[in-house]
Amino acid sequence: MAGEPIEGQILLLAAAKSSVTPTRLPDLVDVAQEHLAAERERYRREYERLYDDGDLEAFAVETGHWAELGAELGLGDRELSAVRRAHEEQLLRIGRRTDREDEFETALEIRDPVVIGTGAESG
Repeated sequence: MAGEPIEGQILLLAAAKSSVTPTRLPDLVDVAQEHLAAERERYRREYERLYDDGDLEAFAVETGHWAELGAELGLGDRELSAVRRAHEEQLLRIGRRTDREDEFETALEIRDPVVIGTGAESG
């Protein structure tokens, strides 16, 4: 998977801002994606889907959601910060591409983002 669905530039940026090595972050994102993909149906039922393009879905979840995920996945503070930041930056990049950046920035003021790859479903 190598960090999918988070883009490479986003992984580099998130790693630098979180003091996690750029070679480590894709592995951390993959661990999170495995967990998130297993819970995809629950996210679809319980959270607002902000974006869906067939390759990934982005959800707005309650603030603090990543702290719970980090504990479940055994991530340290820096690792958790890097993975969460990667999801946030990916959503903002999508917002810039789709002319929805203001909408997504507003959502992120009160909620956390979760981006789940869906490429395996569409094949």
